Amino acid sequence: MLKLIFIFTLLVLNAVAQITAFDIRPFHYKSSTDNKIKVLDAKLLHIEALNGVKVSELSGLAYRNGVVYAVGDKGYLYTFSIDVKNSKIDKLILTKAYRLQTKNGKKLDSYDSEGLDFMGDDLLISFERKHRVDLYTTDGIKIKSIKINNKLKKLDNYKSENKGLESVTFNYLYGVVTAPEKPLINVNKSYHRLYTKHDIYKFKAKGSVTGLEFINDTKILVLLRNFNYLTRRRKTSLVSVDLNDCDTHHVCKSELLALFDSSKGWHIDNFEGLTKIGKNKFLMISDDNDSFFQKTLLVLFEIRN
Repeated sequence: MLKLIFIFTLLVLNAVAQITAFDIRPFHYKSSTDNKIKVLDAKLLHIEALNGVKVSELSGLAYRNGVVYAVGDKGYLYTFSIDVKNSKIDKLILTKAYRLQTKNGKKLDSYDSEGLDFMGDDLLISFERKHRVDLYTTDGIKIKSIKINNKLKKLDNYKSENKGLESVTFNYLYGVVTAPEKPLINVNKSYHRLYTKHDIYKFKAKGSVTGLEFINDTKILVLLRNFNYLTRRRKTSLVSVDLNDCDTHHVCKSELLALFDSSKGWHIDNFEGLTKIGKNKFLMISDDNDSFFQKTLLVLFEIRN
């Protein structure tokens, strides 16, 4: 009996995602005036492999009932139990890790899985390279392919194979919404575009679209990344786009809610994943690119009314 208890304890300890407090804010940060978003907490994740599956390059998040689902670039789906107390990430435990599989139980021949969100009880996952959106069970088995806007179907329309469908979100009013990381090659580059099956919504913004999440029935929170390879300067923007307030040219009302700029003292990394966990409260996560020099940061924030 003691041996069984010891083994069980080891398994539990191996499943715990080691989290360390990490302040992404500059020392001069004043939450009441700097942004329309308040950073509540941030954690640096040091995650041990689970059942031989390495946890890295987390690029999409989805949340439901105390569980955070995360998808990694290499075609893996992870589940974490999360405990948020007093607007702080109190506990995060890695519970399962799956390789994404086809309907026949075979591993994918092309992954680069990026975006994640719930549709009903199942998970939408968006992909780059073979740009598509598919529906999966919560244990990583493909259910079906999702029909996307015709503009997104031709691979030659994308700036590159690595500038594809980085993000996806869903609600019952607009259906599946996705966006290429960079505007398609044959459109006005001063606008980003959000695509549903039949409609296109435009908004002005700089950077690359890496995350989408509905704030309410009509407003989408857009996560944008900007990285200068020469100066190493990083910028992360959060923009609200109202799909119900657009002009005749389909340009929608948008609002910059926050700009996190490393040159202004923000300690940020390559943020790509976004999910809502409660009223006006969200998580975002950074993709460490499986690099020793980058971090997996999990940030809890709220949108101020």
